[in-house]
Amino acid sequence: MHQFSAEQSAVISSHKQSENQLSPGSGHAESQPSSRTGHPKPQLGSSDRRIEPGPSESGKPHPANRETLRIGIVSISDRASNGVYEDRGLPALRAWLEAAIVTAFQIEERLIPDERAAIEANLRSLCDQSRCHLILTTGGTGPSRRDVTPEAALAVSSREMPGFGEQMRQISLRFVPTAILSRQVAVLRELVDGHSCLIVNLPGQPKAIAETLAGLKDNDGHVLVPGIFAAVPYCLDLIGAPRLETEPTVCKAFRPKSA
Repeated sequence: MHQFSAEQSAVISSHKQSENQLSPGSGHAESQPSSRTGHPKPQLGSSDRRIEPGPSESGKPHPANRETLRIGIVSISDRASNGVYEDRGLPALRAWLEAAIVTAFQIEERLIPDERAAIEANLRSLCDQSRCHLILTTGGTGPSRRDVTPEAALAVSSREMPGFGEQMRQISLRFVPTAILSRQVAVLRELVDGHSCLIVNLPGQPKAIAETLAGLKDNDGHVLVPGIFAAVPYCLDLIGAPRLETEPTVCKAFRPKSA
């Protein structure tokens, strides 16, 4: 069972009968608006955990503008971040998102080494300062000692979303038996000021990234195994992010009829 860190345990918010109002309270980075243009905040239960956002560089309160969906993409690789070879994770993620999402969104990119402290710091920064609603990471999810992306994601999280990792391994097992060695996780980082972010670890190879996001289809285009991104829009709805719509030919989002 995941043990919450002192950072997480210290931020458990008590919930009274009348809802409490939530008070507003290094890697290479690049913010890119996409060519593509919310929902009320969910009810909080007494067991929900909330994390204090890290201080902004200016020392001023974090902005509350939630009109545009913000997505952070993080490629984690020692050699790519040191220029030994060209990174392929960020271009693959950016291209897939631009093809799949039809509503407006902004992308912020990070390319960093396999250092747990650096990964944690960048995840916090993307959520707390850049106010990303979704963060997708690629790389660092295997069993080698340098693969620490899942540990970093869990360390900055308030809750785990295990279904994402389970489904990714089911998809990859259609291709290689070594998919069981993958340790991808998905988590929520929920701040006391009401902002929440979904963080998902993805595989390191561009082909595997596309397969896990979009799922598997037969020759007629019928879905054989759903990709994980089909569930992302509704998850973002539930955590109060701006509404995300997809291109059905790339990935058909699923929402309950009541949503």
